[in-house]
Amino acid sequence: MKKIIALILVVVMSVLALAACGGEKDAIVMATNAEFPPYEYFEDEVIVGIDAEIAKAIADKIGAELTIEHVDFDSIIPGVQSGKYDFAMAGLTVTDERKELVDFTTSYATGVQVVIVKEDSAITSVDDLFAEGADHKIGVQLATTGDLYCTWDIEDEGLGTIERYNKGADAVMALVSDKVDCVVIDNEPAKVFVENNPGLKILDTEYITEDYAIAIAKENTELMTKVETALTELIADGTVQTIIDKYIPADAE
Repeated sequence: MKKIIALILVVVMSVLALAACGGEKDAIVMATNAEFPPYEYFEDEVIVGIDAEIAKAIADKIGAELTIEHVDFDSIIPGVQSGKYDFAMAGLTVTDERKELVDFTTSYATGVQVVIVKEDSAITSVDDLFAEGADHKIGVQLATTGDLYCTWDIEDEGLGTIERYNKGADAVMALVSDKVDCVVIDNEPAKVFVENNPGLKILDTEYITEDYAIAIAKENTELMTKVETALTELIADGTVQTIIDKYIPADAE
């Protein structure tokens, strides 16, 4: 009898163990560069922001346990390509060059590249950067679209020099200390930098408007299908807009 009871207990424990294993969520790793408020930034030791919340909502929908890793911006795309990270959200702009390396989901937000200058700067319009004879030093964050566009539009055309920094904040500090003449960066972090550094302003004219999307390795079609479906549903039911509005109130735009 004792043997029968023991056998029953073994079977029950095995069933419970299998059930527990079946209840575990798949792990999914997102790469970002948490130097880009309000899309991603550190609050104490935790990465928060628009991208972090949208990623969590997507993970919940597909039944995955989300981990967010902070890495250098220029290592994000290579990390997704190699499979080190499952996907990336970092205020990533969809460009033809990046589409050759990774696949992108539907766009979930629109970004605007702007120019930060000192309040007494001789640069009063974006057009000044492209004027005949222009020769400005422009600060950007390495490998961002600000870097890409300024390289193509200005440096390659002999209209100025691009100074590249690992962090947007470092580029802004270079402006404060007169090491560069202006900084080209996304509008939302630009607002934060200007607010925290008296004497700076954002030019009224925009540099360029761009679409943000999630990057996934080209061969990872199964994950792309899951993420695209979840993101589309979250856009349709208003969740994505609610998250964006939480960080960027309509009256602040």
